[in-house]
Amino acid sequence: FWFTRLQANKAAIKAMLVNRVGDFGLALGIMGCFTIFQTVDFSTIFARASAFSEPHHYFIFCNMRFHAITVICILLFIGAVGKSAQIGLHTRLPDAMEGPTPVSALIHAATMVTAGV
Repeated sequence: FWFTRLQANKAAIKAMLVNRVGDFGLALGIMGCFTIFQTVDFSTIFARASAFSEPHHYFIFCNMRFHAITVICILLFIGAVGKSAQIGLHTRLPDAMEGPTPVSALIHAATMVTAGV
């Protein structure tokens, strides 16, 4: 219905790309947890985390060493920020209401109910 509006198309592409940043951070954080701890169960990860407090476990990127726990925490934080549209990844929100008002209101209300807000 609104596919002919250039601004609505740009807003949709922007929202999709910003959401993929959060997805990418979350996926890499989970893969990092599995690489280091051999599990994705949080209770097991928290139990094993004290053994990794010493900086002996690193991720190497571009010949630089980064402490594994720090990298995993930053990636999971990026995932949470991207999924909840906070800090730097909130730029899609003003453009998100580009469609017709009743549809935007309905989608917004359904999202808030699903989120438990």
